[in-house]
Amino acid sequence: MSAQRDRPELRLVPEACYPSWEAVYDDNVTWVYRMLYARLGSRADAEDLTSEVFLAALRPLRLSASVAEARSYLRATARTVLAAHWRATMGREITAIDDIAAVEASPDDETVSTAPQRVASVLAQLPPQYRRVLELRFLQGRSVRESANDMGVSVANAKVLQHRALRLAAQINEGGTP
Repeated sequence: MSAQRDRPELRLVPEACYPSWEAVYDDNVTWVYRMLYARLGSRADAEDLTSEVFLAALRPLRLSASVAEARSYLRATARTVLAAHWRATMGREITAIDDIAAVEASPDDETVSTAPQRVASVLAQLPPQYRRVLELRFLQGRSVRESANDMGVSVANAKVLQHRALRLAAQINEGGTP
């Protein structure tokens, strides 16, 4: 009998749930944004993709889900949204989001991103035409037509240059040689 008294009694503890969609958003928007910003290095893209994550999760996510389940679902949704973004911009699927825990645990309002340094390093390794089209399109925010005019090439040629430059940049970023 004394062995039973020494054992802690197990009891069912209900897991906390969010009371509303606003509570889900308020409790998670900061870490979702930080995680995306750390991966993208662009505030505008991180804001857009954060909105996409919550819009995508709105319908399938149940309010009866626990806080941990909701966060897990948002992580998976963020991974999917980020993969779609990279697939659309780079022509490749990149789904590894390995620094979520570090970003979530960060007490700072601003997460320090190494993306600008990585971008500069990759751009430096690209041929001049490829570097120029990516700088115009993504760093200066120009349209394909404006980029083509600045480079003195046709719109079709600018599209081809951009596609090839993104593929080569992705290869360089993954540790390949140009």
